[in-house]
Amino acid sequence: MSTPSTPQAASVQVTGHPRLPEGDDERFTGFGVLGLAFRGGDCLALRVMTRTSIGPAYRAVWHRTPDGAWHMFTTTDPVHSCPRYFSSAATFERVPEIDLHWPDPRHLHVRIPGVLEWELTLRATPATRTMSALGSALPAAARRSDPMLRAMGPMARPMLRAGRMRMAGAAPNRQRFQVVPTRIWRVAASTASIQGRDLGPIGALDRQSSLGDFWMPQRGLFYVGDARFSAFDPAEHTAVIVPEDGRTEDARPR
Repeated sequence: MSTPSTPQAASVQVTGHPRLPEGDDERFTGFGVLGLAFRGGDCLALRVMTRTSIGPAYRAVWHRTPDGAWHMFTTTDPVHSCPRYFSSAATFERVPEIDLHWPDPRHLHVRIPGVLEWELTLRATPATRTMSALGSALPAAARRSDPMLRAMGPMARPMLRAGRMRMAGAAPNRQRFQVVPTRIWRVAASTASIQGRDLGPIGALDRQSSLGDFWMPQRGLFYVGDARFSAFDPAEHTAVIVPEDGRTEDARPR
């Protein structure tokens, strides 16, 4: 299978031919935006999981407000999507749809009807091409090696100039994670509004934000890749709490 040259082509490939890494843990493959900071203090992230080992494919948008509060929108059951690992640090809700539209191969529009309008312009740079080559070339054993992945974070920091990055660590709900981007593009420009509020220009936060050991990049990065998390163990990990009435907006352990 040929290597796609544009972010749209890469997303089409991982959607049409999703391949999960092998293992008996909880595994995901897909694409999205690792994180994008706005100078006013907001942050957005996108996860489009085209195949998972624990449930159906889904889409999710993460939003950090200027006061540091995180909220996640997901198109499937929270216990089978991002809140499974991050609900200790974020509120969440299920939404009927998260729409994606590619006006051309390097422009993406993300929309949650009545909530979010988000436009992104993506481009390759010498640094993203180098990181893409490294990520694509990693053998299976290296992709499951915490020491190897921990070494990649400090290496990526000066190359991508995106602040602190970690490819392995612990999520807020205590599961261990490993993230392996196999293709990366820079977010060259973006505009977004949440419920009619313009988030303003993109730019690094005064203080880099994180969810557990997962650091949100200070410069926006679009990715294609895989992730894995520890299999859920109720004796070790925090469970997602979904109220009986189904209203998940405030469903966070207290």
